[in-house]
This record gives sequence, structure tokens and C-alpha cells, in this order.
Amino acid sequence: MNAQRRAWLARAASAALLAHFAGPAEATSLSKIRERGTLRVGIYQDMPPFHVAGLGVDVDLAQALAQALGVKLSLLPFNADENMLDDLRNMVWKGHYLGYGPADVLMHVPVDRPLMDACPQVQILAPYYRERVMIARDVHKLPRLEQLSQIGTQTIAVPGQTLAGWLLLGADQGAYRQQLSTQWPDGCACAQALQRGEVAAAAGLASELQSILRDQPQYAIEALPLPRLPREGWAIGLAVKAGETELARTLQEAVSTLSQTGSLRTLFEAHKVGWTPV
Repeated sequence: MNAQRRAWLARAASAALLAHFAGPAEATSLSKIRERGTLRVGIYQDMPPFHVAGLGVDVDLAQALAQALGVKLSLLPFNADENMLDDLRNMVWKGHYLGYGPADVLMHVPVDRPLMDACPQVQILAPYYRERVMIARDVHKLPRLEQLSQIGTQTIAVPGQTLAGWLLLGADQGAYRQQLSTQWPDGCACAQALQRGEVAAAAGLASELQSILRDQPQYAIEALPLPRLPREGWAIGLAVKAGETELARTLQEAVSTLSQTGSLRTLFEAHKVGWTPV
């Protein structure tokens, strides 16, 4: 992830917002999606546990959304661009200049008011998960972690250039800089380093850490003990082109139904990720 996308996520961590509908009525309509028989879903490449090599939480949710619309799923995997606004332009409201996209709907979009205001060409809706920054620890090496100073001189794995990395680099006036192992691409890799005994703790997103370590009693996964970190986290949802009110409403209803019936919880649990209503 690049700096601007992480900035959007950091802002999103301060509040959870509901769907916002605005903009001109263009884009592919729900009726045309049903005529075509496929729902084209934009999905990030290499974002465990949400998508890796055609598998993950977002893939399963995209399949459930396509079923709710009575059509087949067509995935449009893509690599993140320079910032979130580029992703919304390329995958939602315009399409890439190389001819890829746009999709009918983009997964894993921060449900964030500044992002909504900055991109009126899209509608952001249907929050389906609340993400948080957390830390996992080996309970034998670190029996307690009410404050970071209890880490002592032990090493923490953290993905470089992420919100978790920034928070730990700046924590307690940079007191832990020399203890951070930052070469990891994501929190899943950090959790695996913890499993191998290479570090005493691993920081990252809750979904990443849980997907590797959940239900293993040797490891505790808890909130990163920093007072400036909002404990409620931030919501992620869907994005469609502005003006596609019928499609947006149908997708919102589908996500709400999945939530109310317990299907959304089951979907996340299948990937060892804890889920609570957003």
C-alpha cells in the first residue's frame, strides 16, 4: 500500500459512516448486469486474507453478491494504483486507460467521509467488515502487554510502510525503532514469523493476524496498546458508480441479508477471521 491509500485508511479509522448516494446516472445498470448474466467485481490482488490467487474473504463475498443478483461472478483482479482515488477511477467510474475495467462494483473500499467527498463520481456503501490494527504475542515470551514498554528488548514483526508500522515507529518517542523487524509484506507474514519463533510479537491488521493465529492458545491477539489509536477501527464496504441507485440499493440489501442471517459471519469464520456487525 502507498502513502495516500494508507492516509485514507488512517482517516477511516476514526469513524464508521453509512452509504452515500450521489452523482449522475450513467454506468452499467442492474438490468444490464442481469441481461449480461455476470456481475463484474473489482478485487485487489495479493491482499490476504481477502484475496490471494482467486481465494479469500472478498472472493467468497463477491460470489454471494452475484448469487443474490441471480447472475454469475466475473472477477477483475487488479494491482493497487498510486492512491485510492486512482483505484476508484480505474475500477469504478471510468476504467483504466489501458482498457481494463471498470467493474460493476469494487470490493474493500474504506467507508470514509473524506474519501466520499473527494470522489463524487462514486457511491460508497454496504460496510461489511470493521478492520483494526492489532498486535499478536507469544504468551510464553510476553505474558502481558498492557503497555508497549512490557516488550522490553524483544523483537516485533511489523509490515513496513503500513499504519501499524507508522504507529510503532512513533510510539513512545521512537523507543522501539531498533526492535522492529519491518521487511514483511503484510501482517500475515508477520504472524508466520511469530509462529516460527523469530519474533516475540507481530503487529498488523486484525484480519491478517487472525487468519494465521486464531484459536491457537500459544498466541494472544489484542488491540495495539496505544492511546491515540481508535479502538473501534474503520469500516470497509463496496463502491459503485454514482447514480447507480438501484444497483447500490440491491447490493446494500444483499449485504444486510447476509449479515442478518449469519451468513456473513460464517463467511469470515471460514477464513478464521472474527466478524461483528458493522
